[in-house]
Amino acid sequence: MSCWETIADYGLRSIGIGERLLPRENFTLCQQVTLIGSGMIWNIYFGLLALVSGFFLATAAALGKASDRLVLRKLSEWFIFVFRGSPLFIQFFFAYFLFLSLKGVSPIFDVFTAAWLGALIVLFLNTAAYSGEIFYGALQSIPRGDLEAADAYGFSGWAKFRKITWPTMLRLAWPAYTNEAIFLFHATTLVYFSGFPAWRQKGDALYYANYFADKTFNPFVPYPILAGFFILLTLTVIGFFGVVNRRLNRHLPQEARRRIKLRPTILR
Repeated sequence: MSCWETIADYGLRSIGIGERLLPRENFTLCQQVTLIGSGMIWNIYFGLLALVSGFFLATAAALGKASDRLVLRKLSEWFIFVFRGSPLFIQFFFAYFLFLSLKGVSPIFDVFTAAWLGALIVLFLNTAAYSGEIFYGALQSIPRGDLEAADAYGFSGWAKFRKITWPTMLRLAWPAYTNEAIFLFHATTLVYFSGFPAWRQKGDALYYANYFADKTFNPFVPYPILAGFFILLTLTVIGFFGVVNRRLNRHLPQEARRRIKLRPTILR
């Protein structure tokens, strides 16, 4: 079987398109690269949807934490504290058994025990909590002069938030938010270790890397391939967020613009 035939058979296997059976012997480098790359579809799915949906919840959590209303402030503070204060793997564990318990109450919750939805919800809540704290810090860092100038020009309420507060918050928070986005994509590998099962061997990239490592007794080929895919993904995220960062800072002098720097999170 040529490499092109391998790509045609296994390139989309992780989403149920192509060959159903995994190769059993005579593993080639092309097979490993293709199948691990196929599994990256799920990692991108988890990271992208959690990031986009979590962005809006993070904004709401940051505004809630900065609110003068006690109930909103306390709800936001406890939401951020709980999901930032507990390990992501434990959150996967408790969420899976919660959904499993609810499944016995109503069949509606059956779908929540699948990785594509249950694990996505956990990642969504986790990144919203971390991003919410980042956005809250940016809200507190908005220069008071900007807000006073907005008041002087007659901005108030929604107009003030949309034109002054929100853009300034994003501009200040964007470099730190970029690192959170990178970590989120890396954290999608934890789905493999969670209780959420891979349906019919349609797993993520780590699922296939672990499969080849077990079959060949050589982890020094599939795991570097996996790392290579995540490095490419990280470069893509940095590139995209860099474009947005330049857009947010386009009104500032060149020397005053905040640059995005990769600062890996060693422990979370």
